[in-house]
Amino acid sequence: MTAFIIRRALQAVVVLFLTALIVFLGVYAIGDPLEILLPGDATEAERAQVAASLGLDQPLPVQFIGFLTDILSGDFGRSFVYNRPTIDVIFERFPATLELVVTALVLSLLIGIPLGLWAGMKPRSAVDETIMTGSILGFSLPNFWQGMMLIMIFSVWLGWLPSTGRGDTATVLSIRTSFATWDGFTHLILPAINLALAQIALVIRLTRTGVQETTPLDFVRFARARGLTERRILLVHVMKNILIPIVTVLGIEFGSLIAFAVVTETIFAWPGIGKLIIDSINALDRPVIVTYILFIVTMFIVINLLVDILYSLIDPRIRVRQP
Repeated sequence: MTAFIIRRALQAVVVLFLTALIVFLGVYAIGDPLEILLPGDATEAERAQVAASLGLDQPLPVQFIGFLTDILSGDFGRSFVYNRPTIDVIFERFPATLELVVTALVLSLLIGIPLGLWAGMKPRSAVDETIMTGSILGFSLPNFWQGMMLIMIFSVWLGWLPSTGRGDTATVLSIRTSFATWDGFTHLILPAINLALAQIALVIRLTRTGVQETTPLDFVRFARARGLTERRILLVHVMKNILIPIVTVLGIEFGSLIAFAVVTETIFAWPGIGKLIIDSINALDRPVIVTYILFIVTMFIVINLLVDILYSLIDPRIRVRQP
């Protein structure tokens, strides 16, 4: 396991370097941030002064080398727009995104696993057909359209839930969270549901497939022969075997939800890093864009490593292959 972790760490360094190079070249080839940061009547002297203060007057290779040097020293640069360290800007917004993603994943498990078990235990029944039809809709409907329909129904027509913003938050264990206030919790419901719908459909299909593949196996028949109840067989023996693909997919989806919660955060004006990256792209805030992408790539690498390690905890028969 130690050799595996070291090998993955070395691979991560290579991936991060290549990502930094590609993103840096791509981002710095797009537009001129001075056109956005400065008024139209700015003089050439003012433009030159701002360019020098931001390091934009240096050749591109020099800027990239300086960028890498700063990263190795823990400095990811300063935002052009916020005039603050970019990593501070991202970490300030990250708790809101994390709160939204965790809520969506919890909803997908609480709703998806029971529905998947129900459909898997009653194949080709009306219950199975209804649940699977709902899961197809969850996959098929565009995320932005779902969000607009949720706002239209629950905010505009019924007036039950707020449609935008994070609402009031409170501090719990030094972390500001929407769960600590009723206003914050009501603001969280719609964006979390919108983000969770596709994941609920995914969990339903994974669970149903796992149940149908596992129940005919010999160990399930042996458990029935011993007189165990169907409830115990399903929740203990069958669930233990179908959790591995669910953990695998949700581990990857966790990173994907954080990276691609942009649409949901934009529709519901949720103040997370998804909305931050959209605002930064519009403002050509290059340091924030590059730091955001490096942050997301690092998170994907860490999550995949944790999922690999979690395999052996769920099923001791699985071990990471040593070199």
